[in-house]
Amino acid sequence: MSSVARVPSGIPGQPADFYSVFANAPEFAATFGALYAEFWQSQVVSQRIKEVVRLRNARITDCGL
Repeated sequence: MSSVARVPSGIPGQPADFYSVFANAPEFAATFGALYAEFWQSQVVSQRIKEVVRLRNARITDCGL
């Protein structure tokens, strides 16, 4: 996992992280947040499967979170 952000922070004086990068596009951040919440709250796919997919994706992308 790279420790260097590829996109600058949208908040002056704050290092680039997941949330500060979204500050570059607040409309996108709001839409993404609503979609992400719907995904996790929806019961179409079980929580167990969603978690397995989340972990697999994190492993493939070498995500430290």
